[in-house]
Amino acid sequence: MAYTGINKSTDYFNTKLYTGNDSNSHAITGVGHQPDWVWIKARSTNTSHSLTDAVRGVGKNIKSDTSGAEFTNTNYVASFDSDGFTINNDGDINGNNRTYASWNWKAGGGQGSANTDGSINTTYTSVNTTAGFSISSYTGTGSSATIGHGLATPPKFTIIKKTSGTGDWSVQSSVIGLSNYLVLNSTNASAGTSGALISAVSSTTLTVDGNSDVNGSGSTYIAYCFAEKTGYSKFGSYVGNGNADGTFVYTGFKPNWVMIKETSGVGGWRIFDNKRPGYNEPYALLADNSDAETETGASRNKIDQLSNGFKLRFQYNDTNGAGGSYIYMAFGQSLVGSNNIPCTAR
Repeated sequence: MAYTGINKSTDYFNTKLYTGNDSNSHAITGVGHQPDWVWIKARSTNTSHSLTDAVRGVGKNIKSDTSGAEFTNTNYVASFDSDGFTINNDGDINGNNRTYASWNWKAGGGQGSANTDGSINTTYTSVNTTAGFSISSYTGTGSSATIGHGLATPPKFTIIKKTSGTGDWSVQSSVIGLSNYLVLNSTNASAGTSGALISAVSSTTLTVDGNSDVNGSGSTYIAYCFAEKTGYSKFGSYVGNGNADGTFVYTGFKPNWVMIKETSGVGGWRIFDNKRPGYNEPYALLADNSDAETETGASRNKIDQLSNGFKLRFQYNDTNGAGGSYIYMAFGQSLVGSNNIPCTAR
């Protein structure tokens, strides 16, 4: 390992579980960093997901399982704190005795500033080049334009949501080619863009066409961009084998969080992490619907989280159908060397 030594351990991503108490100023600690993107889902009851980031600001919420616009509700995330976040008393994120999972990413440590690399200047961009993650807000023009992402390397996975009005969550990745796209709030298979959405990515910008879901005139948007970092994040694809002794997917690190979507057919966006029941063979939550976590039926779509990847442990079309094609995002827990480069996750 070509490092002069490990001088710090930094969690750029972490899952934190908690139990709600229906109170204001409920501090959730133990995240390991001050998060810039907090994604919360109730485990014990059917409620929508809640996604809040430091770029849009506290109280600004969007839901991954709907196409709805951003809404303001200060009873959701009230602050981003040095070791977590504080929530108020909305039942989606803090119902009494309800259990929750929160997934927490660190970007640039706050709202950031305008990025002027593209033909559209972002309103704010918060970027962590070491972790390969940026969050940008911008206003659309209605015609082809470029937007700076700040990563200094082409993003491999990009998620964009219109915040000023109704619009699908647009997901594009070089893993399946930019001529295809997926919708985070839908179970649909990947579809051709016919020149819409994101048509190109570079080390400084992404190119968006005039589609209203990513670049409508006068509409506002939030973009989450991810570049792959050896030993910490991996964005790839695999083919299922339709067997309980399922496909093994190599990531090069122990994945702490995995989201899987079938691209060749209809299937939910299934999220696994290392904190919910079982660690190996954990239960899935779905980004595209409000269902509670369950230990029975198809939602068990199990995976083993191994030291160098993950292995499918369930014969089910959403994650491991025979001959099915799948895309995934995976994150581990980063160790950062004195040269500020992540090495293999624990």
